[in-house]
Amino acid sequence: MIISASRRTDIPAFYVKWFMNRIRAGYFLRVNPMNTKQQKIISLLPEDVDCFVFWSKYPAPFLECLQILDDMAYRYYFQFTVNDYPLIFEPRLPDITTRTEIFKRLSEKIGPAKVIWRYDPIIISNVTSIDYHIMRFAKLASILGNYTHRVTISFLDFYGKVNAKLKKFEQLNKLVGEDITAPENEEKLSVLVRNISAIARAAGLEMQTCAERINLDKYGVVHGKCLDPELMNKVFALSLKTEKDPAQRPECLCAKGADMGFYNTCKYNCNYCYATISEESVLVNLEKHNLHSPAMLGNYDIRSFAKPARKNNLIQHPKTKNTTIIIRK
Repeated sequence: MIISASRRTDIPAFYVKWFMNRIRAGYFLRVNPMNTKQQKIISLLPEDVDCFVFWSKYPAPFLECLQILDDMAYRYYFQFTVNDYPLIFEPRLPDITTRTEIFKRLSEKIGPAKVIWRYDPIIISNVTSIDYHIMRFAKLASILGNYTHRVTISFLDFYGKVNAKLKKFEQLNKLVGEDITAPENEEKLSVLVRNISAIARAAGLEMQTCAERINLDKYGVVHGKCLDPELMNKVFALSLKTEKDPAQRPECLCAKGADMGFYNTCKYNCNYCYATISEESVLVNLEKHNLHSPAMLGNYDIRSFAKPARKNNLIQHPKTKNTTIIIRK
């Protein structure tokens, strides 16, 4: 099983203690965010986890836990987002120098093949023009190029609640956003991608897209997978054969996995983020966070779930048959 931690929130930045409690317990409770009555216990025992994929914008609090994961023989890699946006887009993130230093420290600790640089989403606006992105991307590539092998890009999607959030954000900040992937912007897209892909190649980086319909093959940019079994097989000498995750949208090519997180829980609350609708929703959900619960939100009592036993300092698989889950209200 591939475990995603997490597309929905920044576990390495904000939920390290809860995550390590789940590692010690040997399982977590996956709750469907669209239907919370759908719940499933997922083993986190080393022999049952093919690979962890960690997603973060600032995993500094998590670095001290990596040795524990290594000692327990877990496999993992990071999707590490590093943009250089004005504060109005990312008001709560540490400064760019601090973030790039953590990126380098992480890479030095676990190796550049296990740290994927995400430059996403790319937002074109009256304060973040194409030239803005080309210059910022070039600067970051010069800093991070020796510390990763791959850079993943995506373009801001204008849909659903994200679009409503952006409209409000634009009005408050007098911004004008632009869908760079729209057919009428083909020439602008070409200028942007041609330049940043050339910068990536010069830095020795493979460039991929994340969940994009548009084909950028002519620029040397391929469709990528964030939960990538080919990468796992190469880096960890595995032989995984996994199917595309049917729960993800058609453009997403990620392998099937189990996500540990919940929406509306990331304290960064970046103004373009699809996973966090409002600061108020985050504050409400933080009240539901329990360090000792098998799920990141909510208090769950798994009455018939046998407690994991330790043998030779390794967690043994708990019994999961006929599990009854009782939700405390």
